[in-house]
Amino acid sequence: MKEKRFEIVYKQGMASTMKIIVDTETGVQYLAMTEGYAGGMTVLLDRDGKPLLAQTSLQ
Repeated sequence: MKEKRFEIVYKQGMASTMKIIVDTETGVQYLAMTEGYAGGMTVLLDRDGKPLLAQTSLQ
């Protein structure tokens, strides 16, 4: 069976939610937010503007 490509590592909220999702192949972290029927997702960046990588390998 193929492993999941994305894993939710943090979740906050109920009606509106914020999640941090990690790409298990690259380690890149994303912030996903939803409120009602609206939502969005963006890559998290470090202070140099590079993608923020997960501290531990999820593979």
